[in-house]
Amino acid sequence: MRLALAALSALSIAAVALPAAAETWKPYSAVSDKGLQWSYDTDYSYRDTASGMVVIQQAIGKVGASPRVGPSAPGAADGVGSVVAIDCKAKALMIIGSYSPSKPLVIADTWRTAKAAKATSADDKALVTAACAGADQLPSK
Repeated sequence: MRLALAALSALSIAAVALPAAAETWKPYSAVSDKGLQWSYDTDYSYRDTASGMVVIQQAIGKVGASPRVGPSAPGAADGVGSVVAIDCKAKALMIIGSYSPSKPLVIADTWRTAKAAKATSADDKALVTAACAGADQLPSK
């Protein structure tokens, strides 16, 4: 009986600890007239060792919605976004995969051979600025 209680206690502690590892979304765009805002997941961000590019996951969410609506990760009921590779020196980026509730995230193995496009829109420029600000401290994968 003690063993069963100890196991149940351990499972309870693990269940409570899991939310602490959730995504940390950082908004980077202006809020639209419909209350939508783009954010990127700072926990997912890393520097790709093969290309030298910063890779981030971005998603769109409704600001102040209750219950919360996005941004969420791939597979979530409200997850709509993409994975982006950013060339910080050239201030260029490319979408290497996208997702929605009806479309799982798929990243092509050949993305490193594609050419990034110069960031031209306000949102793209804001993403490059935000994601590249701490790029030197990002883990490499």
